[in-house]
Amino acid sequence: MSNETPIQHGEVTATYFWDDGSGINGDTGAPAGGEPMQKGLFSSPSWPLGTEGYIVYEGEEYEFFIGDRGPGEPSQDCDVLLDIDGKTFADMMGTSFDETTLTVGGGNGHADVEYYITEWGDGNGTEGAPHPFQEPGNKCEDAVSPLPEEKTEEEPEEETAKETSEDGADQAAKEEEQAQEQPEDAAAAEGQDGNGDGGVTAETAANDLSGTELTGADGVMSGTGLLTLAIIPAILIALFFAWTRRPAGQHAGAADGEGKGLMAESDGRHSLGSTLSTLFDKLRGNK
Repeated sequence: MSNETPIQHGEVTATYFWDDGSGINGDTGAPAGGEPMQKGLFSSPSWPLGTEGYIVYEGEEYEFFIGDRGPGEPSQDCDVLLDIDGKTFADMMGTSFDETTLTVGGGNGHADVEYYITEWGDGNGTEGAPHPFQEPGNKCEDAVSPLPEEKTEEEPEEETAKETSEDGADQAAKEEEQAQEQPEDAAAAEGQDGNGDGGVTAETAANDLSGTELTGADGVMSGTGLLTLAIIPAILIALFFAWTRRPAGQHAGAADGEGKGLMAESDGRHSLGSTLSTLFDKLRGNK
């Protein structure tokens, strides 16, 4: 409870009660707020029912909510402005609560306490300074004090810690995202710059067939370059003669007088295309 920022603070004299409807020891009936009598249920002559807060007594904090009206006559002249349930009061006094007589052992029935309101209730009653029972015009202003400095600083400190935590989480997320992007960027760069170990790109293959590969590192025409230059014209000439040397007016496969095709008869001579093809085979080392 003490971690919540209070909205009102002060000091009052308090007594105790236990109204469970049993009629024992001055019991005036069940609590007015509709909740059953229980530990933590306090009574106020004026504050709204449902109001929440805590009291401090000898350095110890005790949470409460307002669930009943009282004290009555003791609240006159702003003397006693808070009724504490008997069980909480017994804890404050370091003694026990008698369930039979509804009394607190030790004989001490009053205590000066420091109170902190953390939330006003939405029930019947008046916010702000308390007033005696059924005397709304008689405000007990002395029962309200400025909030201690350490209480007003609690919320900003918590907000700062929360913001710092959120900033740290955001930074960590950004660093993780950057770490994931780096391997992807490196892989993309490797794919653009080269082919890795033993890979071949289309650009590399094109360069292998370019004119620069026909020469050695010293710029002198290599043997492979000479062979390539010799083969290319031979191939072109062979293709030319293969498609142009046909008998005029006839076509391959037409029968002659003996029923043989024009291309079936050979006189043992070879065309220029055949000769060049043979030369091409020799240059390539075929036998």
